[in-house]
Amino acid sequence: MKPRPLLACAAALLAGALVTLSGTPAQAATTRYEAEDSSATCRGSIETEWSGYSGSGFCDTENEIGAYVQFGVNASSAGTATLRLRFANGTSSARPADVLVNGSRATSVSFEVTGAWNQWATKTLTVQLRAGSNTIRFDPTGSSGMANVDHLDVETAGGTDPGPDPEEPPPSSPTLYTAPGGSAGASGTQSDPTTLTSAIDRITPGGTIYMRGGNYPFSQTVTIDQDDNGTAGDRTELYAYPGETPVLNFSAQSENSSNRGLALNGDYWHIRGIVVEHAGDNGIFVGGSDNVIERTVTRFNHDTGLQLSRATSGTAESDWPADNLILGAVSHDNADSDGEDADGFAAKLTSGPGNVFRHAVAHNNIDDGWDLYTKSDTGPIGAVTVENSLAYENGTLSDGSQAGNGDRNGFKLGGEDIGVNHVIRGNIAYDNGRHGFTYNRNLGSMTVSNNVGIGNGQRNYNFDGGSSVFRGNTSCDSGSTDRIIGNSDSSNQFWSGSNGSRCSSYGGGLNWSHSSDGTLVVTFG
Repeated sequence: MKPRPLLACAAALLAGALVTLSGTPAQAATTRYEAEDSSATCRGSIETEWSGYSGSGFCDTENEIGAYVQFGVNASSAGTATLRLRFANGTSSARPADVLVNGSRATSVSFEVTGAWNQWATKTLTVQLRAGSNTIRFDPTGSSGMANVDHLDVETAGGTDPGPDPEEPPPSSPTLYTAPGGSAGASGTQSDPTTLTSAIDRITPGGTIYMRGGNYPFSQTVTIDQDDNGTAGDRTELYAYPGETPVLNFSAQSENSSNRGLALNGDYWHIRGIVVEHAGDNGIFVGGSDNVIERTVTRFNHDTGLQLSRATSGTAESDWPADNLILGAVSHDNADSDGEDADGFAAKLTSGPGNVFRHAVAHNNIDDGWDLYTKSDTGPIGAVTVENSLAYENGTLSDGSQAGNGDRNGFKLGGEDIGVNHVIRGNIAYDNGRHGFTYNRNLGSMTVSNNVGIGNGQRNYNFDGGSSVFRGNTSCDSGSTDRIIGNSDSSNQFWSGSNGSRCSSYGGGLNWSHSSDGTLVVTFG
């Protein structure tokens, strides 16, 4: 709770004048709006007890969700505005808030701890304003309410600048910025961000697209085309802006196999730090090769969260997606309507060789954590490596719901008696609804080493055929005795109805996180 003075909590709005800090015609102009101005609304009270504020006071909101501060803002023309909100937060935790522009959510921010109530900081973000009057509301989403707010500086373009020629396409660039509500015709700078689709069309090979944090609503698939490639020595980058989380939200899509979220069909891209949710099919679909997909989150999609398969039905086998690295990614709560297709991760049906999943987490997906399914119609996929990754509670969504048709495995490794020599090493399968690791009719010679299976519903390890090699695996508290056909020696400890010496180190709960270098850290107990 913030310290509160002995004053009524009803807002006491003091009259104040707008202060123009800079700006000439056709140039950027900044206008300051004090929290105590008559054009502002403070759901709380205007206070003066903490030093360092400008004007005649600052807004101290109620400590509750929805205790907002709102500013009435004027813009001479429609376009992108840069907001700089001066705030203080002397508590021990950050205070999150939605940013509403003219009643619609534009983005979200988190007001970090400043150390003391008389230590002020500035939060900078960009939004789209209409010509004339606008409202900008900072609406807290946590029970502690807003940080104390001193003033809002709004930088807009000068009123006499005609802007870019609508007949002339925006230039290509080695670095582009996007923001929720950005304009396709914008320059793509930090102060004039563009849209994601425009940035993808305009970025030069090897360039970088920075996505500012916030909600990006889409109704159609965002596609990186097959001929839109980086280079082997310089991948094209699509990065979350440092410290911010862009969310690609496809809630407007219906469940349909053509309604993917982000489709990466180009080669030599590096995608990092974005969230993709509510797509009508896959959240992220990878049809290209030599890409890195790092620290992404795919959630609440209507098919597999992140899948590798050929870009189109006419793609030659030599062009199936190959040599992709999925690093430190998380995929959860993906569910289709029939409950049997939506996995966390998949390289299946038509994926090429050399694909690697490392330090990834698949949990609470309606079907499987990983699916490496093969089909006789298309033949074997390329060998996949899954290492140092975690699959838990697949077959049950986070809200506890299940579907009878789901396979509910942690790592499902094949299909239709086709042999593919996958490498499965250093992984953990915990509390999945059916098997932890299952060959699923893969009759190849897989390398299965140093994995751990704990508490899976049927078997921790289920290998009823093939000639796979098992070394250093551990199994604890399986629903039934493990079944192993292949080359297994005494370095393994499989479940046969009693605890082995290694099982005592595993408790009844699981916690996981990624360290700063992307390493997966898992603890039990």
